[in-house]
Amino acid sequence: MTYEIIDTTLLDPVAQPLLDALNIEYTTRYSEFRPAGSATVSEELARYPAELFVPPEGAFIVILRDGETVGGGAFKRYDATTAELKRIWTHASQRRQGLARRVVQELETRAMRQGYRRVYLTTGFRQPEAAGLYTHAGYEALFDRSIAPEIHFRLPFGKDLLEPGRTDSLRDLIHPGPLGRR
Repeated sequence: MTYEIIDTTLLDPVAQPLLDALNIEYTTRYSEFRPAGSATVSEELARYPAELFVPPEGAFIVILRDGETVGGGAFKRYDATTAELKRIWTHASQRRQGLARRVVQELETRAMRQGYRRVYLTTGFRQPEAAGLYTHAGYEALFDRSIAPEIHFRLPFGKDLLEPGRTDSLRDLIHPGPLGRR
């Protein structure tokens, strides 16, 4: 299969399938924790203006297969040296084939090109596949694993892009307690 990676914006129509699918995914996985359902998820997805995800401080990519959006993700500035990954998604039919890992790699490459030396992200406690992806991609869990994931609600991870495996450079990204809902 041939995939095409395009740099675009959240406002591009090619991004809409990604955003729609994330809305469904988050609504389904967290329905008992978000009483307002998809309205709350839509607000979360729209929380950050699209301009945060464009160079020079951000990026947004979509992966197409035969003209269909099958994956993508973004990053925005977290601090002067750290990019924050957001909206990593792979179409259900394309999962477990390395596509999400490719999205992460592409975003890491762009982040380094734009001058970032670290990456930070959070994923939800009901997304063990995402937590596994980040762990296998060399990300360090920045939360106390002895506490049940649902207490944390959002699970933070970080990675030093210049020296993967180095963890002392991530200390300031660690939050003192569970992140909870936001």
